[in-house]
Amino acid sequence: MFKKYRVLKWVLIFLGSTFVILLVFGLWFKSLIPPKDTNLEDTFASDLPYLSENIQPKRGKILAVVTSTDKMGATDKATGYELSELARAYYVFTANGYEVDIASPLGGKPPVVIDDEDMGAFDYAFLNDTLAQYKTSNTIAIDDVIADDYQAVFFAGGKGAMFDFPNNKTIQSIVRTYYESNKVVGAVCHGPAALVQVHLTNGTPLLKNKEVSGFTNAEELLLISEARSIFPFLLQDKMMAQGANFNEGEMYLDKVSHDQNLITGQNPWSTWTLAEKMIEQLGITPKIRKITDEENAVKVITIYHTYGKKKAKEMIEQLLIKQQKPLNRVLIAKHGIIAAMRGKIGDFYDMLALVSFAKKCEEANEKI
Repeated sequence: MFKKYRVLKWVLIFLGSTFVILLVFGLWFKSLIPPKDTNLEDTFASDLPYLSENIQPKRGKILAVVTSTDKMGATDKATGYELSELARAYYVFTANGYEVDIASPLGGKPPVVIDDEDMGAFDYAFLNDTLAQYKTSNTIAIDDVIADDYQAVFFAGGKGAMFDFPNNKTIQSIVRTYYESNKVVGAVCHGPAALVQVHLTNGTPLLKNKEVSGFTNAEELLLISEARSIFPFLLQDKMMAQGANFNEGEMYLDKVSHDQNLITGQNPWSTWTLAEKMIEQLGITPKIRKITDEENAVKVITIYHTYGKKKAKEMIEQLLIKQQKPLNRVLIAKHGIIAAMRGKIGDFYDMLALVSFAKKCEEANEKI
């Protein structure tokens, strides 16, 4: 009996110690994350110099296409188009002189996915933009689109695109016509689902031998383990089955493939680059834009994966101390969590160290 009590005592001590350690770690981790800037919610397009200054001449029109699907297959999981992917591309296009119309397979008001944690100034500006909100609430039915009116088409992501983009005959016709007439075709994240069933007039799959990017199997399966049974296909698998040379970057980081007039991006963090590549392909030098704190965080994480923690810290110091540029610590912390989910404990601790270092750099700036 005494032995049982001793064992129980040590079990309780172990559990208690583990709880204290986790509590202390949790409080420390929380201290690394800056409070959310609630003022961002009141951002308007007129508040952003990129949109309100150095207005560009009118250059034509670009069609943006979003999904009409609100559920993932037979499940009750909500979906729709990703607001950040549409908003950021929309503003790159308009800032560079292009009017943007928004279409969807069914027309009307499509479902939207808004991830509060990833919302930035441009995303809130989009929500506060009367014209943009009118367009998203009254999208053009894809069958009613006059394709000749536009110089480029952009397919925004959102998991719903996996269900209503691939087999839509009008989408296939627009993509084929634009590609073969040298108009620009762009798609980001799940948006490339619009390309997977497109065949050129000679019968060749559009994607055959094309260098492309899209939401990867690894990215899909990490967050939705049952993705293979929910979706009609995994996007990376389908693109490769059509003969594409799939260009896979690091998980949840900026990766864009540019193959002639076909431009594709891996995930939401690829949207800025993809939209500006589309502008370049249209023959325009993109308007200078202040790089966001999120993009700077992506740079740091990319440097870490390429060159290691030391170089990543040097990049943080350069951004925060020497250049006085913003850095999104939350995104770096998220990549630490992603590393832990993938069993990469070393990367997890390295990311936390980078977040801690970034906080110290910011505090040093405040003392100057």
